[in-house]
Amino acid sequence: MIDLYYWTTPNGHKITIFLEEAELPYTIHPIDIGTGDQFDPDFLKIAPNNRIPAIVDNEPTDGGAPLSVFESGAILLYLAEKTGRFLPQDFRPRLKVMEWLFWQMGGLGPMLGQNSHFALAAPEKIPYAINRYVTETARLYGVLNTQLQTNEYIAGDYSIADMAAYPWIVPHRKHQQNLEDFPHVKRWFEAMQSRPAVQRAYAQGKALDDRIAASKAQAKP
Repeated sequence: MIDLYYWTTPNGHKITIFLEEAELPYTIHPIDIGTGDQFDPDFLKIAPNNRIPAIVDNEPTDGGAPLSVFESGAILLYLAEKTGRFLPQDFRPRLKVMEWLFWQMGGLGPMLGQNSHFALAAPEKIPYAINRYVTETARLYGVLNTQLQTNEYIAGDYSIADMAAYPWIVPHRKHQQNLEDFPHVKRWFEAMQSRPAVQRAYAQGKALDDRIAASKAQAKP
């Protein structure tokens, strides 16, 4: 059983997608980042960077005591190694998946996160910052579009690279991107969106959002 410490962000969705694809049993422990749950001392014991997601594997690969893993890329790699799925064993295909996983972790996620911050969350709208990150988002979409021109999925076969990238493309409208401008990304996005495991993962997120909203509504005087 996997204990998943989770919130409904792109990085959180990555892990529910994998768990649903692999049909691994898991329990979600909500970490409400809007109320500061990520700074709780108990959570920091498994996620010292005070970010979701994190997991505790109660039946780890080495057969030892429960094992905690933080950082979404590390979690995807761990789960892929644990299950032997969505990460090729052959050297060159494996390296290709690793390249695109790290591309997402080092580029797509951070840049799109800054896009969201300056365009939607920052108390002061700074045109230079908004333009910088919208432009960089478009560049990264272009990189992905080129890769998908000759590949059904990002690294060839379906892999953790796709699970890592897809949740960051879901809010493309908020990031001021039009998928019609990136036809290969659009084709891949629709293929990802249609996968039953991806749909189940996002249903988990919606159910949690709905429960939290209902709880907050009840708490109002």
